[in-house]
Amino acid sequence: MIKVGIIGATGYTGAELVRLLSGHPETEIGLLSSHSYVGKKYREVYPHSLPVGDLELVDDNPENFAGVDQVILALPHGLAGALAGKLTAMGKRVIDLGADYRLADPAVYEEWYQHPAPANLEQAVYGLPELKRELIKGAKLVANPGCYPTASILGLAPALKTGMIETESIIIDAKSGVTGAGRGLSLGSHFSEVNENFKAYNVGKHRHTPEIEQEFSGLAGEKITVSFTPHLVPMSRGILATIYGRLKPGWTEAQVRQAYTEFYAGEQFVTMLPAGVLPQTKWVYGSNHCMVSLVVDGRTGRLVVLSVIDNLVKGAAGQAVQNMNLLWGLPEGMGLEMVPLMP
Repeated sequence: MIKVGIIGATGYTGAELVRLLSGHPETEIGLLSSHSYVGKKYREVYPHSLPVGDLELVDDNPENFAGVDQVILALPHGLAGALAGKLTAMGKRVIDLGADYRLADPAVYEEWYQHPAPANLEQAVYGLPELKRELIKGAKLVANPGCYPTASILGLAPALKTGMIETESIIIDAKSGVTGAGRGLSLGSHFSEVNENFKAYNVGKHRHTPEIEQEFSGLAGEKITVSFTPHLVPMSRGILATIYGRLKPGWTEAQVRQAYTEFYAGEQFVTMLPAGVLPQTKWVYGSNHCMVSLVVDGRTGRLVVLSVIDNLVKGAAGQAVQNMNLLWGLPEGMGLEMVPLMP
């Protein structure tokens, strides 16, 4: 039985981790920490969390986690760096759901996040299992991908790996539910601001942009720059990324579809939808699944890929559990076999 500690357990992602790990047959939640609720019982923050409701929330001092095997950090950027180094030095396996370890180049991290990159950056493995499975298995520190990058990278990976699109033509238009903004109070996520509204934000400067470009560049074998525009939609969960790229001459829709089907053959959590079926966020709600569909627009010569995930599961907590399973030699889908919630 793997004893797990969660740092940042009272945010939306932390609460989703608690939900998933409470039903995992090979884990025991041993410790939960919170910056805002130290000393309270977990059920005082989340009354629905019956299996671990009586656990008392502690602070994030690494010494508190001496008795656990696996630590998962669910913290805002800039906070995980110092903690992760101390925890790995204690022999703990660490998964960071924040942004501190996602970017391999320290200069790029500092440019986009205005924080010095963590000293132990080189230890981290980017934790997208469908692309980095073997590296994750031997890692001590896993950088869980962001939600927008997860949807975007899984949507375009086959196209980039096969070289079927012009790499300077990539545009990503993505929409997210409000939980992507976190549980902290902010004017932009108040009900009266979000309800009956639809808006773009951080156009041309969203911090997930360099993460997407880093992984796209690795897949294509060349430096890639993308146009990425995120939008906030009035729903709790879900991401839909619509990705555009100009096809190189000679590629037909049948060939593109075959390449995608072969690329994701055998993947438990990525589903290629049949021709003419376009994914919806409700189809993955509450699950660790990513659904992908594509259309070749013959009039413009563009490949249009649509990718949907639940931002709190495949985009965060579920992917962390998937990575944890790889770290401990467990079946990759253990604890994640739930079907999406409908309606």
